Amino acid sequence: MLQIKELTVTHKKDLRTIVEKFSFVLNAGQKAVLIGEEGNGKSTILKWIYSPDAIETYAEAEGSCIHTGEKLGYLPQELEPEARGKSVCEFFAEEELFWEYDPKELNDLARKLHFSPELFYSEQKMGTLSGGERVKVQLARILTGRPTILLLDEPSNDIDIETLEWLEEFIRESPLPVLYVSHDEILIERTANTVIHLEQIRRKTVCRYTVAHMSYREYMEQRETGMEKQLQEAQNDRRQENIRQEKLRRIMDKVDHDQENITRQNPSGGRLLKKKMKAVKSMERRFDREAENMTQMPEKEEAIFLKFGQDIRMPAGKVVLDFHCDRLTAGGAAEGYDRDTGRRGGESGSDGKEPRGNGSGGSGGGLEENGQEAPESEEKILAEQIDLFVKGAEKVCITGRNGAGKTTLLRRIAAELLARDDIHAAYMPQNYEELMDMSRTPVEYLCTTGEKEELTRIRTYLGSMKYTADEMSHPTAELSGGQKAKVFLLKLSLSGADVLILDEPTRNFSPLSNPVIRSVLKAYGGTIISVSHDRKYIEEVCDTVYELTPRGLLRT
Repeated sequence: MLQIKELTVTHKKDLRTIVEKFSFVLNAGQKAVLIGEEGNGKSTILKWIYSPDAIETYAEAEGSCIHTGEKLGYLPQELEPEARGKSVCEFFAEEELFWEYDPKELNDLARKLHFSPELFYSEQKMGTLSGGERVKVQLARILTGRPTILLLDEPSNDIDIETLEWLEEFIRESPLPVLYVSHDEILIERTANTVIHLEQIRRKTVCRYTVAHMSYREYMEQRETGMEKQLQEAQNDRRQENIRQEKLRRIMDKVDHDQENITRQNPSGGRLLKKKMKAVKSMERRFDREAENMTQMPEKEEAIFLKFGQDIRMPAGKVVLDFHCDRLTAGGAAEGYDRDTGRRGGESGSDGKEPRGNGSGGSGGGLEENGQEAPESEEKILAEQIDLFVKGAEKVCITGRNGAGKTTLLRRIAAELLARDDIHAAYMPQNYEELMDMSRTPVEYLCTTGEKEELTRIRTYLGSMKYTADEMSHPTAELSGGQKAKVFLLKLSLSGADVLILDEPTRNFSPLSNPVIRSVLKAYGGTIISVSHDRKYIEEVCDTVYELTPRGLLRT
C-alpha cells in the first residue's frame, strides 16, 4: 500500500501552488492514472513519491508519503543525463538483482518487451538507443529489480504500436499496483481503473483534485454529464432568483409609494404599512438565504485554444514531395538544423547565424531516433528503396517499430522540404532542444521583432495556451515537456507554413489537450508529413499511413 497525506507542492520561482492538500491511497490491484493539463504537477508527484530530493531544485513540498515495506519501481519521463553515457550492460548491472536472473528468464522478459536478449549485455551507449528502445530497456531494468509498486511517468512515450499493446496488457494484468502518467488516451481507456484528475482553475490560482474509482471513459462521461446537470441547475436557480428579486422589488416599490402618501389622519394605515415593511424585510432575508444556497456555476480548467491561419491552402495538384532513397542508414555525419531559421546544417541563415551541423552525411543525418549522434564508424542500414510521393493537402503518417529509422527518415525529408522556395515548410522534431534555445523564455522564443505590439500579441497567444504570466517569463528549460510542446506548436501556427513536418506531435500533450490538437491539425489546410504512434491521431487526422520496414515504406 502507498499512502499520500496532504501533499502541497509550491513552485520556488514564482511561489505558485501547483498541488494542494493532495491525499490518495494506492491499494493492491489498482491501476491509477494521473491526468491533468501540462504543468499541473503530475510528473512532480511521481518524482516526489520516489525521491523527495528529486524536486528540490524547483519546488517545495509539504506532506507525507507512507509505503513501508514496499519497493518502488520508477520510470522517469526522460533518461537521466548521467545514464546516457553508460553502456546498456552497465545500466543493467547497476540493478543488483539482475545477476540473479538466468538466461531463460531474461529471454522471456526480452521477448515480452520485443527486443533481442543480446541487448542485456550490449556495449551500445544508452544515449544512442532510439526513444522506444530506451523506454524498453528502462522498463526491463525496473522489472528485474522485483518492485512491489510501479510508478511510470509516460511509459507510452516513443514506443511502437506493437509494444504499446504489450504495455496495455502488462499494466492491466500486472499483480502490482501501478500509478502512472500517460498521454495515450487509448492506453488509459484500456488500463486505468482509477482516475486522479489534477486541475488548476480560476487562471491557475486555485488547485483541486478528483479521485474517481472507475475507468477513464466512465469518468469523462460522468464528468461531462455532471457538469451539464450542474450548469442547468445553476442557470435555473439564477432564473428563480431573478424572479424573486423582481417580486421583491415590486413589493418594495409599492411600500415606498404607500409610505410617501400616508397621512397622520390615517393611523390604522400606518400600522398596516409597518406590518407590510416587516413582512418585506422577512421576505428579503429569506430570499438572501435561498441565494446563498444556489447551485454554483460549474468550474473547470478550460482547454487550450490554438488555430492555424484559415488562408493556408495547398493546391490539390501541387507535388509537395517526390522522395526516393536507395539506402537509409544511421551513422556517418550528423545533419542539424539552425534553431532560429530551421535550415539544414551547411546552409546560411538569413540572420547570418552559424548553422548547426556540417551539412554532409550521405545518409541524410546520422542521428538515432532520440536525437543523439551515432559514431561515424557505426553505420547501420535501416531501410532500402524508400519512395514517398505526397500531393496536395495530404496528411501522411509514418509508423514502424522502434529503431526502424522513422526519425532519421523524417529528418531527411525535412532537410529537402526546408530547402525549397516554392513551399513554406516548418519542422517539429521529437527532441525540441534541436531547434529551441532552452535558455530563452517562451516570449523570447516566439518574438521576431521585439516590438511592444508583438510582445502583447505573443503574451495573448500564450495565455490562450494556458500559460500564466510567470510561466511566460521562465526559461524554456524549466517548463514541462507538454509546455514546451505548446510553445513549439504555437511557433508553427504563427509561421504561416503550408507544410508541417511533425515528429510525434502529440507525445507531450495531455489526454485533455490532445483532442484539441487533433481537431486543429485535421482542419489544417496545408500538408502534414508526420511520424506517430498515437492511434487516435493516426485514426482522426491522417489520410495515408505507411509503415517503415527494412524493405521501404509499405502502405497500411
